Amino acid sequence: MIFLRRTVLALLIIPITAVLTPHAAADAHTRPQTDSGASARRMLTQLKVAEPLSIRGYSHRRFQPRWAHHRGRCDAREMVLARDGHRVRRNAACHPVKGTWYSPYDGKRLKSERQVDVDHVVPLAYAWRSGASRWSQARRRAFANDLTRPELITVSHSANLAKGGQGPQSWRPSRRSHWCRYATSWVTVKHHYRLFVTRSEKVALLNMLRTCGGR
Repeated sequence: MIFLRRTVLALLIIPITAVLTPHAAADAHTRPQTDSGASARRMLTQLKVAEPLSIRGYSHRRFQPRWAHHRGRCDAREMVLARDGHRVRRNAACHPVKGTWYSPYDGKRLKSERQVDVDHVVPLAYAWRSGASRWSQARRRAFANDLTRPELITVSHSANLAKGGQGPQSWRPSRRSHWCRYATSWVTVKHHYRLFVTRSEKVALLNMLRTCGGR
């Protein structure tokens, strides 16, 4: 009988010890942001600081095709919508016809593909003035369709419209909780493509990276 009671007690203890305390759960959530913020700050110090180049000569056509096909009939935009959405259904042409999407810029949950846009975190026009005007057409096309870095993200149409071609010194997500991820993504993309930053842009990025925690 004593053995049985000890066995039951042991079984009751096991699940309790496996549960994270509130502090442990918070640490598990914030540690990745802290680490990514520190990494972004290091990369930011490596970026050249310069005055923006002229917008002369820019158009979306200089990055064409802006939505290149990656797998058969699916282009980059369709692949991002499928990646970022929940229970996305596509037609025979690969276009999403049903699904739900979350916009991290403003926290909106959207139930129609007509309400969402695929945003270039570093806008094409902004990239042009940061050094992309000197690239080859092939490199600009690769930039506009890059699925391997955080350059493409699904957001609400209204947030994308408000952002336009602005940089972090002029626009930032309305959700402060997304500032760390946004600034980290911006720096990661610029670092990979060796695009420079302006002085005011760098200050704005550093301010947003402070929300990641750490120093």
